[in-house]
Amino acid sequence: MRLKVGMVFQKPNPFPAMNIRENVLSGIKLAHLKKADHDSIVESCLTRAGLWKEVKDRLNATGGSLSGGQQQRLCIARSLAVEPSVLLMDEPCSALDPGSTLRIEETIKELAEKIAVIIVTHNMQQAARVSDYCAFFLTDGGPGYLVEADATKKLFTNPSDTRTADYVQGKFG
Repeated sequence: MRLKVGMVFQKPNPFPAMNIRENVLSGIKLAHLKKADHDSIVESCLTRAGLWKEVKDRLNATGGSLSGGQQQRLCIARSLAVEPSVLLMDEPCSALDPGSTLRIEETIKELAEKIAVIIVTHNMQQAARVSDYCAFFLTDGGPGYLVEADATKKLFTNPSDTRTADYVQGKFG
């Protein structure tokens, strides 16, 4: 299952004892996958994560030497190396500058053309920009539950539930 589902967390978590190249290849090594051309895997994953041009000349630098947005894209590249079918992203742009957020959102859109990307975000504008389908959840003090799910455009322009309408119109939240 771990090879089929990739995960990117809210806070970037590159492996501190590994350089950029090793971070990308870590999943392949841990899963004992036999993939021949590691150089092309590193380049491909970093390119898909929108990071290759920025780090191609310093692949031996530690992942921690990168900016927060670059570290998050490194973590995206690392998750792509095992070729997952699904990529789960928990607040992938949390606490990032607008430029890094834009790059990650562009990456999400590109990745979604080939694999399923599921993103959790509290940023309504981001959800509207990057998703085709949205779900709105509430907790009301207890366990969370699904209020409504629909095509993003419909959810934002003509939601079925008044609680969803109130949230997307900024009446609470």
